Amino acid sequence: MSTPLLSVNNLSVDFTQGERVIHAVRNASLQLNKGETLALVGESGSGKSVTAHSILRLLPDSASHPEGNIEFEGQNLLNCSAADIRVVRGNRIGMIFQEPMSSLNPLHSIEKQISEVLFVHQGLSKKQARERTLELLEMVEIQNAKKRLGAFPHELSGGQRQRVMIAMALANKPDLLIADEPTTALDVTVQAQVLQLLRQLQDQFKMAILLITHDLGIVRHHADRVAVMTQGEIVETNMTEPVFLEPQHSYTKQLLASEPSGNPVSISASAPVFVSIKNLKVWFPIQKGVLKRTVDYVKAVDGVSLEIRKGHSLGVVGESGSGKSTLGLALLRLIKSEGSIQFGDVNLNTLNQQQITPLRKAMQIVFQDPYGSLSPRMTVEQIVAEGLEIHNLEDQKNHQDKIVQVLKEVGLEPELRHRYPHEFSGGQRQRIAIARALVLKPSFLVLDEPTSSLDRSVQSQVLELLRDLQKKYSLTFLFISHDLKIIQALCHDIIVMKDGVAVETGPAEEILKKPQNPYTQALLEAAF
Repeated sequence: MSTPLLSVNNLSVDFTQGERVIHAVRNASLQLNKGETLALVGESGSGKSVTAHSILRLLPDSASHPEGNIEFEGQNLLNCSAADIRVVRGNRIGMIFQEPMSSLNPLHSIEKQISEVLFVHQGLSKKQARERTLELLEMVEIQNAKKRLGAFPHELSGGQRQRVMIAMALANKPDLLIADEPTTALDVTVQAQVLQLLRQLQDQFKMAILLITHDLGIVRHHADRVAVMTQGEIVETNMTEPVFLEPQHSYTKQLLASEPSGNPVSISASAPVFVSIKNLKVWFPIQKGVLKRTVDYVKAVDGVSLEIRKGHSLGVVGESGSGKSTLGLALLRLIKSEGSIQFGDVNLNTLNQQQITPLRKAMQIVFQDPYGSLSPRMTVEQIVAEGLEIHNLEDQKNHQDKIVQVLKEVGLEPELRHRYPHEFSGGQRQRIAIARALVLKPSFLVLDEPTSSLDRSVQSQVLELLRDLQKKYSLTFLFISHDLKIIQALCHDIIVMKDGVAVETGPAEEILKKPQNPYTQALLEAAF
């Protein structure tokens, strides 16, 4: 049998913080052969990225390796000098980092960032580097590559930024590519394109890929073997198919069982229409020149109409930039719009801000990023109580009881209410955001991608919670997401959006089984 390209043997990683030592990885072992794809799977905090960063010695000074070694073609990378490891980094082993927006330099053009890799490792001239950069951008299928050379990261979409990261990682034709959650922040169709691209490039360069992810759907279709990691330990390694069909370890079974499942809450078909919009438009002006004249409009939402019945869930589906979140914000009158917004028997677009304030307690929103939407300076108790204080709903003495009750409802210990948001996990923070919305006893809830940043098992828990709350209080949901598996598990009806327009609407079952629009068909193919 041939020697593995990469061999991680009994690796342990500790982080020292003052007197405290955190054992992030414990006795992890894995092998990766030439041309093979190994998926390292596990939830946030399991030690996946720490293991990957150890390979290229990218961990901070507070990290140490009390045990183990990492052999790349027989060379122990942990014993290499700084100069030797620089030769390996980016040259023999490339890496795609998890968040392209924060791992690309916002001050440098795309050309400059890719060229830097070529100058350092291949000593190319400026002209040669430009030609090779153009070749790489075309290889990763960036449209109008020549025009994009001078672009900065913020001028590119998420999918384009991820392609630039891939181009940089492959600039020196590495033997091993480490892809750390390369598709987490991407829409399903863009995910499919990026993964297809990686597969083509792998065949072209005959390179091995260490794919780090928590998305089991990706693993099943793109990995030859799987290593499952939890709490710093690799608990199961096997060929892909046996892991899915006959998982051995209890944690692997738990991971596989946590894919979004179940059905939407049973509802009455004769329920009255509770929220409806007609011909809703949100146009943002494009202003140019010294006098800032309006030359055109970005039509974020362009003539959308929809109805949601009392106690029903409507799923709004589409890729980034399709107008989903803008639609949700306009519906709650958080941004200006034209058209009719009927909430119960009131047309919201005829009311001024003073008239709409008393209605706000009946319609609440849970935002996409639970960390960004909770104030870091307020305790959980203050965050949840804020709505009660603004609407003067209760005597101050009763606030405590309300807060304790709502925290119990969302599955949080009431004793935790004196803590701050940074002391909680992503899933717990999202529960706090839901508690903040529910404490006012709303009848309508807009949920803007509330599970996109969460692990699958935490997503399942939040979905279960939302279904229970909907059943208990007959809540009406507008659920915005690009994850069709979650929409399938929660929503009764679906509206599919593309470029600000609704391209398809109808009962969820019909659309998921027999989509009529080619765009919906492409979304479903990518998701399932």
